[in-house]
Amino acid sequence: MATAAPVDMFSWERQLREGGYRCIAGIDEVGRGALAGPLVAAAVVIPTGSNDDPEMTSGWMAIRDSKSIAHRRRATIAKWIHASGAIIGIAAVSHEELDEIGLAAANRCAMERAIRALAEQPDMLLIDAMTLDFDTPQIGIIDGDAQSLSIAAASIVAKVHRDAIMVELDIDYPEYGFARHKGYGVAAHMEALRERGPCPSHRRCFAPVREAVIARGDAQTID
Repeated sequence: MATAAPVDMFSWERQLREGGYRCIAGIDEVGRGALAGPLVAAAVVIPTGSNDDPEMTSGWMAIRDSKSIAHRRRATIAKWIHASGAIIGIAAVSHEELDEIGLAAANRCAMERAIRALAEQPDMLLIDAMTLDFDTPQIGIIDGDAQSLSIAAASIVAKVHRDAIMVELDIDYPEYGFARHKGYGVAAHMEALRERGPCPSHRRCFAPVREAVIARGDAQTID
């Protein structure tokens, strides 16, 4: 049985550079499905010339979608990206903001903030599975973190940044195990919610959190 050819993760960026674009930002977010903590987005512009420098290329080619990389390896790659000369913007939408404006708006808000946080504003945006309300030319790529090197790099940077936030939250609320599951709805987290109710960093607009509040008879804490 023939194996599938590896995806050329730099094909989008290469074609756009050949078309005259010079500051191409990949944007992705993490934490969308978590029950607690912020939603974090990152924007990454790969340094000009990366597609011509063999050493740079070998480093960038180690990058894949953050979900497919082990935790320690992901942290190492994120550190490398920060040291590579890439232009990076990171931004977050807090759980309070998310509760107020909703998940879809929070997702867009985090991405837009990450773009504005870049030291140099891009002339092209590559975005995972969506487009934004920006005048900048942009392409929404389905499964972008598995198709575009810039988006994959943004996914890794955002994931490592958010993981660090959740580890800090674990110090304040150790009973929920945030350092282990990063706020996602694993069995241990759901059990802690049922037994203890939500902490201040939980997202009240998410059904499992609301249900935990109601089950404990603390409906006044939902709003």
